[in-house]
Amino acid sequence: MKVQLNARNRAHHFESNAEDKLLYAGLSNAVDLPYECGSGTCGTCKARLLSGDIEDRWPEAPGRKFLKEGEFLLCQCEARSDLSLEVAAFVHTMEAGASVPQHYSGRIVEAKKLTRDVLFLVVGLDRPMDFDAGQFVMAKAGPVAGYRGWSMVNYARKSDRLEFVVKNKIGGGISEWLFKSVLEGETLDLFGPLGKATFFPALARNVLCIAGGSGIAGMMSILSRAAHDGYFTQYRGDVFFGVRTLDDAFFLDEFTDLVKRCGDKLSITVALSDEPVPDDAARRCPQLKFDQGLVHEVAGKQMAGKFQNVRAYLAGPTPAVDASIRMLLQSKVSTDNIRYDKFS
Repeated sequence: MKVQLNARNRAHHFESNAEDKLLYAGLSNAVDLPYECGSGTCGTCKARLLSGDIEDRWPEAPGRKFLKEGEFLLCQCEARSDLSLEVAAFVHTMEAGASVPQHYSGRIVEAKKLTRDVLFLVVGLDRPMDFDAGQFVMAKAGPVAGYRGWSMVNYARKSDRLEFVVKNKIGGGISEWLFKSVLEGETLDLFGPLGKATFFPALARNVLCIAGGSGIAGMMSILSRAAHDGYFTQYRGDVFFGVRTLDDAFFLDEFTDLVKRCGDKLSITVALSDEPVPDDAARRCPQLKFDQGLVHEVAGKQMAGKFQNVRAYLAGPTPAVDASIRMLLQSKVSTDNIRYDKFS
C-alpha cells in the first residue's frame, strides 16, 4: 500500500505492507517519524488519518490516552489500503550514513540470570546490524503478541550478535515466557536500531549517565564506545546506577573493568534505594562508589556544581526518568543536552 504522510515541513511517501506497523514501515524507508518508545505506551508517534483504512492492533494501548479525536498510534496500526496521513511535527529524511531500521530475525544463543529478576541474553542475527551506542530494538518473542523495547548492552559496528538485559516484570507476558522457558535456540523477530539517546566521540562534553535497573543496558553500550575511543582521557564520565539493594546490582565486575581502563575521570556510583550501603560494599568493589537513596537524588547530590558542559543520558522506569529530568532541569541542564528512552 502507498502512504502519503503530510508533516509540518513537507510530504513524505513510502510503501507499507499489510503486516507492518506504519511507524516501522516509515522508518525502514528512512522517513524519520517521531517516536520515543515505539511500543504503544508513550503516544509520541500519533498521527491523523485523512483518507484510507487502517487496523489498530492494540486499541487498549496506554499511549492512546494522549490522542485527540481522529488520531491513532503509528506504532500500533497497519495499512489496509492506500493512506493519506498527517503528523503535527517536522519530519525529515534520515541523513546519509544513518543506521536505517530494518526487520531482522534472531536466535537466542545464550541466556543467564544476573539477579533473581534480571536476565542477560545474547541474540545471534541473520545478518549484521549497524547501530549507534545507546540505541535499542523492538523485539517480539515466543508466543507473546506485540513488541517490547530492549536496549543493546554491546557496541560494535556491523555486529551479528546483540546483548540485552531484561527485567522480569510481574504480570508481563514476555517476562513470564523468558523466565520460565529454556531459551537457547528460540527465535525472535527484531526491528531496529531505534532511539536517539546516542553517543558519539565527537560530542566533546562530559557524560552523565543515570539509569535504573535494566535501563543500564544502553549506558553500558555508551560506556563501551567511550572507553574504546579513549574518550575519558579528556572528558569526565559520571555514572549513577540505581537498584533496590546490593543483591539487585549487576555488571559490578564490568564497571570495575571500565574504571580500571578509563582512570579517575570515570566515576561509577551504585545507588541503593531500599537499604543502607552494606559495610563490605567498598571492600568488594573498591573502584566503585556506593550511596543510599533514589538514583536521581544521589546523582543530584554528587553532581552539585558539576553540571557544566554535560550531556545527560537517562534510562529506566518512567517515574525514574521523569524524576531525573526534573532534577536536571532544576540544575540548569538544557533540554537539548538531556537524552533518554523510557519504557513502560
